Amino acid sequence: MEFLKVVLVGLPGSGKSTFGKQLAQALDFPFYDLDTQIEQKEQMKIPDIFSKMGEGKFREIETEALEQVLSWDRSFVLASGGGCPCFNDNMDRINAKAVSVYLDVPLEDISQRLVGTKIQNRPMFQGMGGGEIILKLKSLQADRESYYNQSKIKLSGSDFITELLVSELIHRLKN
Repeated sequence: MEFLKVVLVGLPGSGKSTFGKQLAQALDFPFYDLDTQIEQKEQMKIPDIFSKMGEGKFREIETEALEQVLSWDRSFVLASGGGCPCFNDNMDRINAKAVSVYLDVPLEDISQRLVGTKIQNRPMFQGMGGGEIILKLKSLQADRESYYNQSKIKLSGSDFITELLVSELIHRLKN
């Protein structure tokens, strides 16, 4: 039995968790969020891991968590953290064991989402207004897009239609 593992990648605020839950429901798969897996394992919130241990240690923990999830013998949809594919050859790990999907969302849309959400859960954007958020997103996009673009599927735009991705995944599985 071959398992279908779908890993969503993209910038913070691109909708990996929101869309991931919809996709998992449509496929009748469990949904996992890598940050939640890390928080449960470390018994600490992501911003606290960053502030107490530093980004380097966080990236090590993140890679271990990713390897663990990818080793599971089951189908699932996983929302990765925004930086996850860009460190420790994680994009190669993801593509070796899963179907990677890049959610390529316009920066203005992401900025509006981030301003409208609980920004305290996103240490990278704390204390920023809309203009600063866009500048930070542009910088992240410049640093990370080469990793995201290694994804097997790229969805561009701001509204993803779950059914289209489901049919694309089914098509890819048959071929």
